[in-house]
Amino acid sequence: QVQPVESGGGLVQPGGSLRLSCAASGNIFSIYSMGWYRRAPGKQRELVATITKAGATNYADSLKGRFTISRDNAQNTVYLQMNSLKPEDTAVYYCNARVLGVAAPYWGQGTQVTVSS
Repeated sequence: QVQPVESGGGLVQPGGSLRLSCAASGNIFSIYSMGWYRRAPGKQRELVATITKAGATNYADSLKGRFTISRDNAQNTVYLQMNSLKPEDTAVYYCNARVLGVAAPYWGQGTQVTVSS
């Protein structure tokens, strides 16, 4: 099993920045991809960005240019740098980890990001 744990959420003003972290523990050597998703109030969970162990990234089209995903394999941690935040970025942000040989990803508990003045 793998346990992703998110941190770094909080309240930020529009136009501000925030960096989320996701630290994975457990069977980390089997992780081949990690990603960030979000669920805004009243909406379905949606993709934010993913990154493979080799560093290949994928972003939601609407977030390209404002959000950047990165990873530190030595620390088993994935980061999400969010810039020029907007009120519509308010959501619970979830991290997941995909593991070789396991169909369903492992999910973290989520961290709340609120963009408001």
